[in-house]
Amino acid sequence: MSTAALPPLDDVLATARVVALPLAARFRNIETREAVVFEGPEGWTEFSPFVEYSDAEAVTWLAAALDFGWNPAPTARRDAVPVNATMPAVAASEVPSILARYDGCRTVKVKVAEAGQVLDDDVARVRAVRAAMGPEGRVRIDANGAWNVDEAERAVHALAEFDLEYVEQPCAEVDELAQLRERIAYLDIPIAADESVRKADDPLRVARMGAADLLVVKAQPLGGLHAALDIVAQAGLPAVVSSALDTSIGLSMGAALAAALPVLDYDCGLGTASLFTADVVASPLRARGGVLPVERPRPTTADLDRVAADDDRRDWWLDRLRRCHAALELTRG
Repeated sequence: MSTAALPPLDDVLATARVVALPLAARFRNIETREAVVFEGPEGWTEFSPFVEYSDAEAVTWLAAALDFGWNPAPTARRDAVPVNATMPAVAASEVPSILARYDGCRTVKVKVAEAGQVLDDDVARVRAVRAAMGPEGRVRIDANGAWNVDEAERAVHALAEFDLEYVEQPCAEVDELAQLRERIAYLDIPIAADESVRKADDPLRVARMGAADLLVVKAQPLGGLHAALDIVAQAGLPAVVSSALDTSIGLSMGAALAAALPVLDYDCGLGTASLFTADVVASPLRARGGVLPVERPRPTTADLDRVAADDDRRDWWLDRLRRCHAALELTRG
């Protein structure tokens, strides 16, 4: 969408619906996920930057939504993608009930470094996940950049016994990731970069600095399928496709990205529909046997009515969409 003409705002608003999806467990400090979904010539698409994000950041998410709704998707190389389960920062006792929501997933991403918790909480949670998954399951952790280098090194040492597949965004800054990668090299635990890619002015810097072993890529924050594929190609690192707690429509965008990658070495973080108790379609895009089909959901009016946001939230989101559309128009000249 970087050079293509924008669809008129009226065309976007014509089908736009604001939805609010309840979560089965608190995740990322929210209990309800809000989004705008609308239909373009290529099908339904989604605009769902988190509410705390500025318009300047949210504009990129709208570019992705318009790209997916109005432009043909890249050629798919596969019709299904393997996905991981996602474990919120819950108590260890809640791990089995969360994992039961994921059918056949053999990889789990565990949230760690939650505000208000301590490292012992993380150790207990990861231990419970490893016990549930057995020795053959894969366990990865995600700190969302919450640790400094010393804290991250200590945490990785404490969690290394659980045979980690990789550590996602342990520190916030690229130079911190580079330092940590050097410190823990002997442990042979890869570092994955997420925020250092999707929230960076220069998403390729982490690759140039040798600060990560792989990239976590998300279609919406990176501006769409075509932009994300270009970043992966230029970075020259393995990629894990993930979501931003999207509805099933947003997850279909991620699945299209994963389907288009030349190589897909890692299970994708696209199983998060299992965290919702309701979704935008009657049959949510959830993993079956550990894989997600590459398909495009088509919600009905009744589906969308069932999860419609209240009037105040609807107005808030549509105003945001209008502002971001105007900002995109300025960038396109």
